[in-house]
Amino acid sequence: MIDYSPFWETLHQSAETKYTLINKHHISSSTIDKLRKNKPLNTTTLNDLCRILKCRIQDVLQYIPSDTDQIL
Repeated sequence: MIDYSPFWETLHQSAETKYTLINKHHISSSTIDKLRKNKPLNTTTLNDLCRILKCRIQDVLQYIPSDTDQIL
């Protein structure tokens, strides 16, 4: 499972807010909702978040093994 809890800590430590992500950087409110609910995001969006927050991908997400992961 991809977990976006690092994103919230990174956002908190940055000069950005949910408001600035939406209104200044044009990140959609549905993307913010996906982050909140650990829903899939595309890599372009993840790249944009890293550029805006000036961080590494590890600062936005982490992988946590889960029994509910798709069987390979």
